[in-house]
Amino acid sequence: MDSSLDELIAQARDRFAQAGDAATLENEKAVFLGKQGSLTALLKGLAALQGEEKRTRGAQINQAKQQVEALLNTRRGELAQAELDRRLAAETIDVTLPGRGRGVGGIHPVIRTWQRVEQIFRSIGFDVADGPEIENDWTNFTALNNPENHPARSMQDTFYVDMNDAGGLPLVLRTHTSPMQVRYARMNKPPIKVIAPGRTYRVDSDATHSPMFHQVEGLWIAEDISFADLKGVYTNFLRAFFETDDLTLRFRPSFFPFTEPSAEIDMMFTSGPNQGRWLEISGSGQVHPQVVRNFGLDPERYIGFAFGSGLERLTMLRYGVDDLRQFFEGDLRFLRQFND
Repeated sequence: MDSSLDELIAQARDRFAQAGDAATLENEKAVFLGKQGSLTALLKGLAALQGEEKRTRGAQINQAKQQVEALLNTRRGELAQAELDRRLAAETIDVTLPGRGRGVGGIHPVIRTWQRVEQIFRSIGFDVADGPEIENDWTNFTALNNPENHPARSMQDTFYVDMNDAGGLPLVLRTHTSPMQVRYARMNKPPIKVIAPGRTYRVDSDATHSPMFHQVEGLWIAEDISFADLKGVYTNFLRAFFETDDLTLRFRPSFFPFTEPSAEIDMMFTSGPNQGRWLEISGSGQVHPQVVRNFGLDPERYIGFAFGSGLERLTMLRYGVDDLRQFFEGDLRFLRQFND
């Protein structure tokens, strides 16, 4: 083999060795073995030779080509091994460690309360209604007898959405689930017996308030429903929810635009850690005649009651939680205790 071929082989060895990755190595291969490569050009040049000279020169070039290909394959193997070593180092698995099973989720305490409330009211014949969390002004306020200058409409209390509905009314994130009372009553004939649990929104945040929170609204409309029915239904609900008869309720006169008369419902445990302490638990009252009229019903014929309770408040009392914000922080140490 002449010196020019030896020099070409040495050049290929050096350039292959300097290739740091597979792509670069393939580019270097083309310099020697590609269609325009050095060895390819030499092989094409054999056409100009004759007889023994052509056979001798051809054998030398083929021998050089085989050596270059061997160098190429060796370098390919080295690069592949280096990549494998890198991946193994980065993806090392310690087989002596115990296996990690798939995590098991649990039900959030507020959702547990939601489910429990639905179960209790379904057992006494109430339907459960669900609806949009973005409401128009009429359904969220006007139909519930909230006048245009009512504080609940102010920007301090309400999240407005920067758009209007088809009728040109402003849209808001609902401030209570009471709009479902309007929607359900206008789609169903009396007697109407329904609860509406769901998410609500107000500009408020502290240890006992959150900008997003959960409520359950209740509504019972018929021809002969009185305030006494409200007292009986709600008292029995709380006894079932807390699984105790050791509690007392009082109905404290109050004001809500959508009920008349209206009452705050306070509860007191007669035993346990909260014994002897009055706790506000719900707003309630007899549905205002104008609201009944907005339901599309005759207030001279139909009467009923409504109430609204915070699901977080019920959850806090049931489980002894003193800061509502813990429900929304996502701390697994706090949440796991409700699913053990």
